[in-house]
Amino acid sequence: MKYALLLMGHLNDPACGEEGGASPEQFFAFDQEITDAGVVVSSFALEDPEHGAIVRSDDNGERIVSSGPFAEVQEFVGGGYIIDVPDLDAAVDWARRSPGSAPGGHVEIRPLAPY
Repeated sequence: MKYALLLMGHLNDPACGEEGGASPEQFFAFDQEITDAGVVVSSFALEDPEHGAIVRSDDNGERIVSSGPFAEVQEFVGGGYIIDVPDLDAAVDWARRSPGSAPGGHVEIRPLAPY
């Protein structure tokens, strides 16, 4: 079964400290481990939220484009994996190993819709 592991961070989280959570080296090591295990279908890393844009509708249905930083955004997706594993327990096991689930972040696990 395929699952998305969404690596979530939180801006200004005191648990992150000055370093902002896990080091890039920790993420690179995890990436190597999960890739070597043969469960990765695809993966991605995202730049920080202030480098992005948001498109939404105003009260009149007009599309409005905003560029970062976004004061209202505290939680953000930093990257993710699509993995193919037997069940949710296996997906949870990979999420527990990820440096993304260390203090200052969490990993959201979502099954891919079958359509």
